[in-house]
Amino acid sequence: MNRREFLKAVGFGAAALAVPRALFGGQKKNPNIIFIMADDMGYGDVGCYNPESKIPTPNIDKLATEGVRFTDAHTPSAVCTPTRYGVLTGRYCWRSRLKRGVFGGFNRPLIEKDCMTVASLLKEHGYGTACIGKWHLGLNWATKKERPADLEEDYEQMEVDFSKPIKDGPRTLGFDYFFGTAACTTDDPPWCFIENEYTLGIPNIVSPEDPADEDRELLMVPGWRHEDADIEFTNKAIAFIEKQVESKPENPFFVYLPLSVPHIPWLPPDCVKGKSKAGPRGDQVVLFDWSVGQVVKTLDKLGISDNTLLIVTSDNGPREGINGHKSAGDLRGLKGGIWEGGHRVPFIARWPGKIKAGTTCDEVVCLTDLIATCAAIVGAELPNDAGQDSFNILPALLGEKLDEPIREAIVHHSGSGVFAIRQGEWKLILESKGAGYHDGPPKAGLPGQLYNLADDPYEKNDLWAKCPEIVKRLTKLLDKYKKQGYSKKA
Repeated sequence: MNRREFLKAVGFGAAALAVPRALFGGQKKNPNIIFIMADDMGYGDVGCYNPESKIPTPNIDKLATEGVRFTDAHTPSAVCTPTRYGVLTGRYCWRSRLKRGVFGGFNRPLIEKDCMTVASLLKEHGYGTACIGKWHLGLNWATKKERPADLEEDYEQMEVDFSKPIKDGPRTLGFDYFFGTAACTTDDPPWCFIENEYTLGIPNIVSPEDPADEDRELLMVPGWRHEDADIEFTNKAIAFIEKQVESKPENPFFVYLPLSVPHIPWLPPDCVKGKSKAGPRGDQVVLFDWSVGQVVKTLDKLGISDNTLLIVTSDNGPREGINGHKSAGDLRGLKGGIWEGGHRVPFIARWPGKIKAGTTCDEVVCLTDLIATCAAIVGAELPNDAGQDSFNILPALLGEKLDEPIREAIVHHSGSGVFAIRQGEWKLILESKGAGYHDGPPKAGLPGQLYNLADDPYEKNDLWAKCPEIVKRLTKLLDKYKKQGYSKKA
């Protein structure tokens, strides 16, 4: 059903039908959409969020002057894999089989085969789609000996047959093209690039350089260099964009570009070494900024910037900075934790002529909101069993006046499975008095934490014991979201 048919079906007349034409300015095609996501880049790493940052980020800062900068944007989880699941499906990952932690390179696929993704939605509406970068959501590897699939059982890496095609990867979930790595690009073997269904080269066992890895059998293709990975991802993304414009200029495209920097190990390439005052990790943030700049230059060169929605964000909060650099700004906590520093991230969007330049937005948004927003852009209606925790934030992107919050509430989840729920100024953390990461999983019956973020944005004053009625109300709302299987508006 196209936009016109949908609006007629739900009873809107000619005035409503004119809204999309006004929004898209008479363009013949829907906008291109590019979603660039860093790995562990914090709220305080980027200059436009933290003027005292010791890391130069001129390209991202310029993007903020040309678009909108969100101040209250969040990842659905404080660690990698579950955030990626949420971005692509619009569904909180704790609804899947992964209740805490992350995947490695040899887990089986996490996204359900019948699940709508951002890519499959946009593909239905004529988009060319690409996933380029860190996948980290599981793959079905071929093995030397056939055996029944067990979703809970990891592959034995030495039993994988790398000469055979990989099944159930990104191209079965709506992506036309995939170039990337199975899991954490520089931290999880196998260290090799994958293009569509095949590894580029056959990984072999290598001796670990880090003594901490001595208990692991590490698989790597000859010639692999961690330092080159994100440069290669950037070049592949640019090549895909150029090919789409050249071969199918009438069709829009969607590029999902989850880069691996500044995730550990911090091994910046020579071109960015020493460019920050925050050590090798800071240099890798510089590399992420470079990648954003290369994409922007490509859009300008091809003359398609005005018809491209470009979003830049991060998958979770940062690791700790050095040399006085506050990687999470003044927020409490870091990557993996349930405090704000673990999941409040930079989120900047540019769409010339549609998004007002140099604006900020204080609306509470979540990365799970991508699929509902894309549906609104193309005039589609999500089925009830898709995007269960996704809200359309297009009005916030376009700077429209909102009479009420877009989201009733947002659910946060730590790396160890601790839950929090935020509604308005109130944030409730359950079954943990700590960060909810290295201090362990939630403990049933343990008092939690309650903060008023309007009065206490840095979570210093725990009001759990003083406001039992708010604790009760928010606990009930979280239980409702868990039981009914969705949090979006019915």
